[in-house]
Amino acid sequence: MVTQQQPQQPYTNETPPALIPSLESGDRLSRHEFERRYQAMPKHKKAELIEGVVYLASPLRFERHAEPHGKIVIWLGNYQIATPGIKLGIEPTIRLDQDN
Repeated sequence: MVTQQQPQQPYTNETPPALIPSLESGDRLSRHEFERRYQAMPKHKKAELIEGVVYLASPLRFERHAEPHGKIVIWLGNYQIATPGIKLGIEPTIRLDQDN
């Protein structure tokens, strides 16, 4: 009988994602704690920390938001192609300071 050994996972001192509290609107957190919780919750598409307070965005509608957003991105993409030196990016993570 041949058995496969499971690769051993390296030991880390990080808390397993199941034990990390979820982000909730109104939480008051440090940037470090916010980022730790955000990374443990992949279902959140948008969460912000503003002056130490957590804000979770409401779900967006297709016709009122997503479709016009797509058209604007296409328009800006065409502008970028036609204009040397222009950079275009969508929804990056931005750190403004220690609280935002």
